[in-house]
Amino acid sequence: MSATSVVGLQWGDEAKGKIVDLLTDQHDIVVRYQGGNNAGHTVVFEGKKYKLSLCPAGILRRGVVSVIAPGVVINPQALLGEIEQVRSQGVTVSGENLLISDRAHVIFPYHIAEEAVFERSQKQNAIGTTMRGIGTCYRDKAGRIHAIRMGDLFHLDTFRSRLTEVVAQKNLVLRALSVDSEFRPLDAESIVDEYLGYASKLKSHVMDTTQFLHRALDQGKRLLFEGAQGSLLDIDHGTFPYVTSSNSSGCGIHNGSGVPERRISRMIGVVKAYTTRVGGGPFPTELDNEIGQHIRDVGHEYGTVTGRPRRCGWFDAVAARYSARLSGIDCLAMMLLDVLSQLDDISLCVAYEINAQRTTDFPSHITDLAAAKPVYQTLPGWKRDISTVRRIGDLPSEARRYLDTISELLGFPVQIMSVGPDREQTIFSK
Repeated sequence: MSATSVVGLQWGDEAKGKIVDLLTDQHDIVVRYQGGNNAGHTVVFEGKKYKLSLCPAGILRRGVVSVIAPGVVINPQALLGEIEQVRSQGVTVSGENLLISDRAHVIFPYHIAEEAVFERSQKQNAIGTTMRGIGTCYRDKAGRIHAIRMGDLFHLDTFRSRLTEVVAQKNLVLRALSVDSEFRPLDAESIVDEYLGYASKLKSHVMDTTQFLHRALDQGKRLLFEGAQGSLLDIDHGTFPYVTSSNSSGCGIHNGSGVPERRISRMIGVVKAYTTRVGGGPFPTELDNEIGQHIRDVGHEYGTVTGRPRRCGWFDAVAARYSARLSGIDCLAMMLLDVLSQLDDISLCVAYEINAQRTTDFPSHITDLAAAKPVYQTLPGWKRDISTVRRIGDLPSEARRYLDTISELLGFPVQIMSVGPDREQTIFSK
């Protein structure tokens, strides 16, 4: 078996794309198994910067097949736009190297409209959605009666009649929830025509990817699973309700791809050298001060998809230890270590105090997490540029101590370290 999974262990944006890109050379197929175009990652390859949201990072490599699996929700317009963007940068995209599951669910204009209405109504407790219809599409998937999958787009008569019925019901909902001046009824026929146009452009890519992946495994092909967002945003195991709408931890690989757990031989957990999150929700180690702004500026902590500034804070070992165990990782990849190079001292959250009780367990309820006060261990900074370091032994002793402390706190070895955005700025411990 040679199947590897790359999973983010924080609230997303851990620079997983770089790790996937580095590992793609060792694999034949890269699989994206959950999320939608709300998640993005930036990959620097051969001097060019690529911003990907739906296409797996494997799309940048010749000879590698990229798969968008059943657990992903797809906005066809966004996907086609992304395909055209990477093509304009010299990347070949065809029905041979990009495969799309016919079981993947489709995002329609009413999903985006519904999400906007619901988010605006939550004046005090808005989740911070990207307004791209991801959550409302997943809701329809679970509800079933309004769900439409990629394969449905190629059955014209049933697609037309089904969408006409769905749009009529969605218009009733949107009218009820909207201010009269805001409501514009959706036209089913124009949506049908629009999406049939998308379908014709994507037809050569759409297939039963589950069967494809099982055959590939039987043939000894090497698979790489690429997650979106991070484990703390998992719909079942994250900081609910401030989460995404899919299983973004390692728990989502199997239901999202159709590949059973026993076929995966290596799980890599990706963390930043600090912690960030986007949107609402408790963030125990958040630094709403000049240090937090320094990390944001040096780390370029602004959303790939939205451009929103990310909230920044110290590394939270309580949260990362929980998500590492949840996803069943074997080792850690530590990203953006170079961002901390200018700091005199660096703190690590080693425990929480919740209602005067000290704990190293990550709380399951959002109220307890909101009440958590971080207990810090402070280490000296290395105050030295490490972006040119290529061997772990050449890192400053303070940086090695920082890595060793995190490894000890989480219980897993740090085997990959990133000291800059380029592929070459990566250290492997073995």
